[in-house]
Amino acid sequence: MSQTTITCPEPGGTDKMVVESKAPLPAIDSTQVLVKVAFAGINYIDTYQRSGLYPLPAPHILGREGSGVIEEVGSDVTEHKVGDKVVFLAQGAYSQYIALSAKAAVSLREGVSLSDGCAAMLQGLTAHYLTHSTYSLKAGDVCVIHAGAGGTGRLMIQMAKLRGATVIATCSGAKMDIARSAGADHVIDYTTQDFHAEVMKITDNQKVHVVYDGVGKSTWEKSLACLRRRGMLVLFGNASGPVPPLNPLLLSKNGSLFVTRPTLADYIADPVEKKQRCADLFGWIADKKLEICVASTLPLDKAAEAHDLLMGRTAAGKILLNCSL
Repeated sequence: MSQTTITCPEPGGTDKMVVESKAPLPAIDSTQVLVKVAFAGINYIDTYQRSGLYPLPAPHILGREGSGVIEEVGSDVTEHKVGDKVVFLAQGAYSQYIALSAKAAVSLREGVSLSDGCAAMLQGLTAHYLTHSTYSLKAGDVCVIHAGAGGTGRLMIQMAKLRGATVIATCSGAKMDIARSAGADHVIDYTTQDFHAEVMKITDNQKVHVVYDGVGKSTWEKSLACLRRRGMLVLFGNASGPVPPLNPLLLSKNGSLFVTRPTLADYIADPVEKKQRCADLFGWIADKKLEICVASTLPLDKAAEAHDLLMGRTAAGKILLNCSL
């Protein structure tokens, strides 16, 4: 029996993505589960891995996030059974089947669909650790969230409001209503407005406690200038390209500032911490406190088009692949 996967035999553009229609089904060992993948999420990290910015051994199956139903369990697995609906973060999600460590599969709670579970997993856990741990927002804090109408940005806005913070979001003019609907207190059109000047107006020159910047190269300098004394710039993505080397003296000269470049893996490495983040995330979704927005769902063999859609920054929400070809 074979399956379809999306592989990347060498770094490059979307033309390097190959639809393998006769890939072998993965075998599992005693500690693993075999998942029939329902949906795979499209994320910027996928494009970084495809391009070679985040190098992986070639060839590799793309994708880091998915959801599906367990079809087989290893003899030593006790926490899952055949038929369980699960979500996961693991390399190789752009496929019809994936073999996972039982610990990597997270059971989906009642009231959360496979599509919402997939759409929320990576971006939701990212939004959670950024707003709850990297800089733990509290009532009275003022934050800037770049790309506030995107998948991660919308979730960050909602979580920031749950924490009691004031949110200034940036996005393109066509998407401003999306950021507002997520709960942003102020929305700046970065295509026609100087976001630093607007932040200064909004805060009456008091600046902000934290800037969450997943855009990178085109925004980081003005993001730094938006920070009040001892503020924090959280660089968590490279949508416009990587940030160049930073002179630490900039931080002392501008108010003893902090800059961090966190990654999700270090905030879910502890199984207890990961379990708590997932419980918060899926609990909010089930309780209707967190809205998931899926912008587009494409078939698995259209993964290259999905990458183009993401990189074009026109999608207002999460992009998924339907892996049930």
